[in-house]
Amino acid sequence: MILHNSFSKKLACTALFLALPLSTAGAFEANAVADRFKAALAGQGTEITWSNLTENGSQIVLQDTKIKFPGVEAPTDAALIGDVTLDGVADENGGYKIGKVTLPAYRSTIEGLDIDMSGAEVSGLTLPAEGTTDPLASLVMYEKATVASVSVRQGGKDLFSLNDLHFDITPPKDGAPLEFTGAAEKFTANLASADDPKATEVLRAMGYSTLDGKFEMAGSWQPSDGKMNLSQFDLSVGNAGKFGITLDLGGYTPDLAKALQDMQKKMAEQPQGGDKSAQGLAMLGLMQQLTFHGATIRFDDASLTGKVLEYLAGQQGVKPSDVANQAKAIVPFMLTQLNNPELMQSATQAVTKYLDNPQSIEIKAAPASPVPFALVMAGAMSAPQDLTKTLGVTVTANE
Repeated sequence: MILHNSFSKKLACTALFLALPLSTAGAFEANAVADRFKAALAGQGTEITWSNLTENGSQIVLQDTKIKFPGVEAPTDAALIGDVTLDGVADENGGYKIGKVTLPAYRSTIEGLDIDMSGAEVSGLTLPAEGTTDPLASLVMYEKATVASVSVRQGGKDLFSLNDLHFDITPPKDGAPLEFTGAAEKFTANLASADDPKATEVLRAMGYSTLDGKFEMAGSWQPSDGKMNLSQFDLSVGNAGKFGITLDLGGYTPDLAKALQDMQKKMAEQPQGGDKSAQGLAMLGLMQQLTFHGATIRFDDASLTGKVLEYLAGQQGVKPSDVANQAKAIVPFMLTQLNNPELMQSATQAVTKYLDNPQSIEIKAAPASPVPFALVMAGAMSAPQDLTKTLGVTVTANE
């Protein structure tokens, strides 16, 4: 949010290894397993090295492991993860299955940020046989990934902490789609240490020196036709509210996923500050294979709206109801340029209803039929006023 402006990049350097549903490992000949593991990560632009390898039955330990993620510049010591343990390694259909991958507790300092991570594990990691024609082979699946805790400090002050992060995946089988869920049961952000003094002052005035909350997500993916449905992505903050989105896309096939992966790898390999416009255009070209089926953006209030109105009223020397009435009056004028009288009327009614009794407000896009991304992009550039009609946008409140 308003944390150190490079925080998310640094957190990625410590946690991204677990967020890759494309990791791998495996098997009985230890060096073969390790080499496959390394090659699979390299295919995603992630470099992994180790100083030594040991084997004990079905366990393999990669000692003094270092990981470098694409596009993330970090000091050499920050790349040192430590001993990575692969337990329950076994052959499976010419490939490998790993019962559990365990990362050691990690501690490092990157650009003044002290980062700690513990309890990181990946379970049920599968690596298909080399040379397989399975279109999912480049997207090696895991069944569960967890991180017990992550904390970020600067100058002895807590900036951010997260507890019980976990993701679960049910691989596609017998025509059924892949299903996934994830959550972080608790996070805390210290806004008092934010970079922007003005923003910090505003947040304090509204009673937010820290933010405590959680996030939850769920969805499915059908590899056969590329139907991707993010049915839940909710970010809940105590004494503020819950922000949620859903997204329904088509055309996200394994081939497209691999092509996007390769393009991201090429972009990461470009020198810092180099021209990436060609790759960016190529990425947009690939994205045009997608189709848009629907989306929602929703906010469920838990006192944030009232606090914002009270703060603005205090700044203007008026009552909160006066600020709410100002907002109601402005909305129709803001939406006039969309040239969509029906949307303007429904949005105005929804905003009025919400400000009179803040419960929830939702923006929904539900086109009558799937819309190719090429048409969405063209409409956004040439006729943005018609895009809301194409996408079937509506606004509702307190429903």
